[in-house]
Amino acid sequence: MDTRHEVHEFLTALRGRITPEKAGLTVFGGERRVPGLRREEVAQLAGVSTAYYTRMERGDLGGVSESVLFALVNALQLSDAESQHLFDLARTATGTRRPTRTKADTRLSPQITQLMETMREVPVVALSKLGDPLGSNPLGRALFPHLFPSDAAPMNTARYLFLDPRSRDFYPDWDAVARESVSAMRLLAGHDPSDRQLAALVGELATRSTEFRTWWGSHTVRTHSTGTKRIHHPVVGDMTLSYQTLTLQNVANVRLATYLAQTGTPSSDALDMLRSWVATPLPADPHQQTA
Repeated sequence: MDTRHEVHEFLTALRGRITPEKAGLTVFGGERRVPGLRREEVAQLAGVSTAYYTRMERGDLGGVSESVLFALVNALQLSDAESQHLFDLARTATGTRRPTRTKADTRLSPQITQLMETMREVPVVALSKLGDPLGSNPLGRALFPHLFPSDAAPMNTARYLFLDPRSRDFYPDWDAVARESVSAMRLLAGHDPSDRQLAALVGELATRSTEFRTWWGSHTVRTHSTGTKRIHHPVVGDMTLSYQTLTLQNVANVRLATYLAQTGTPSSDALDMLRSWVATPLPADPHQQTA
């Protein structure tokens, strides 16, 4: 990925969303040609010259000090995720990040698999950094049946969201869930622009999905390690579930997504129904021969 282009688009988008009033600047009359701050206004807020900020916005973050980056964070009112993305881009531009040359190990250890299996009351799905399901307990597979088809390999979550029409019915708030997926991929791109698997996935989705292509161009970055999701399950119906994403210190490229329903709610009843459905053994096949 082109880091200079990424920096330019990212800083331009951030500057465009901050009004002078929000930044605490006094504006005197006259029609403004830009929706947000002017470059000279960002430079003023960050305490640098307009020429220096212009150089940065054109994509050159090489050699920019941390103090200047922190000044930009304050001037543009960046969130933690946006700040992380800016510093990742600066490290890449400065050449302090070594490109990834080997495929990351995303295999699950027997201990992690056993851990998920013992969490019988909680749906758990293990995901790679690109959103590939690496494993799950039975309740997790039942909660996301489209991701775990019985006759094929598990489906990447981003491909499911943007290329599988069933996802729009499964997630009543599809737009929000899909935008979260794009945002997470943007953070990954800033962290390691040399990731060929990520670049291939982005290229595929940008080619095949108009929504992905549009939202990828907006350069929005946020972290989504906790929150709630509404689900329209094909077996037990509607549920609102809270989720927590757990990172594994010994396996940096794997995270565990867990889902819970608030006690005493219809969602809790639906999740109980799903537990019963998972626990019910399949009827014996009358045509199957026994020894």
